[in-house]
Amino acid sequence: MRVADKEFSSRLWVGTGKFDDFEVMKKAHEASGAEVVTVAIRRVESNAKGHEGLMKHLDLNKYWLLPNTAGCATVEEALRVARLSKAMGVNNWIKLEIIPDAKYLMPDPIATFEAAKILIDEEFVVLPYIGADPILAKRLEEIGCATVMPLASPIGTGQGIKTLENIKIIIEQANIPVVVDAGIGVPSDASKVMEMGADFCLINTAIAQAKDPVKMAEAFKLGVKAGRMAYEAGRIPVKEYASASSPLTGIVGK
Repeated sequence: MRVADKEFSSRLWVGTGKFDDFEVMKKAHEASGAEVVTVAIRRVESNAKGHEGLMKHLDLNKYWLLPNTAGCATVEEALRVARLSKAMGVNNWIKLEIIPDAKYLMPDPIATFEAAKILIDEEFVVLPYIGADPILAKRLEEIGCATVMPLASPIGTGQGIKTLENIKIIIEQANIPVVVDAGIGVPSDASKVMEMGADFCLINTAIAQAKDPVKMAEAFKLGVKAGRMAYEAGRIPVKEYASASSPLTGIVGK
């Protein structure tokens, strides 16, 4: 699957936050089979607690790094962090997150759109994190975003897919990859959105805070793969009435 100028075999993307330690994170990443790993540039740059030395534990020959603007609440903050990421020599990709709401952590649609336009003009590959708003998703595609990344439910909640119908519309209308991000709690959630036709899932908390993050990472790898295979295979139509799976002709006694 291609995103901008990169091709990936795995449809599972993973994060770097909330792990107990870097060794567990590394093992979970390996078990996930993921090729894309996202990291908060603001926290790395400031050596925030739990992120000291993070970059030393990411094999950039193995993983494509997706820097993000987590922790930014305004357009200006997001632009500054994105430009810092490029200046650090990471790459020109940016997962654009602008979240002014500290309680529910919902992304700001207007600020996201404004920042995306500026960053695209500055030749960033922009992957915006958004609420599951089909109109916003289409507008972001039209201005040149590389993906859209709608949330399934509020970030870190593990509530699963609360925006199912809107995600369906986003997928139906999109001509760019759809990455379902935030709120997914278990592999069956990921499998469900992949069955609907999503191109990727990005999972962090559900893996990092599982009782066994390494095993959960592998479970998500299988869930995402199964969901995509089911989508490609094509499910049977949903019927109102029962339909016998065995033929009714040639039955003994008839």
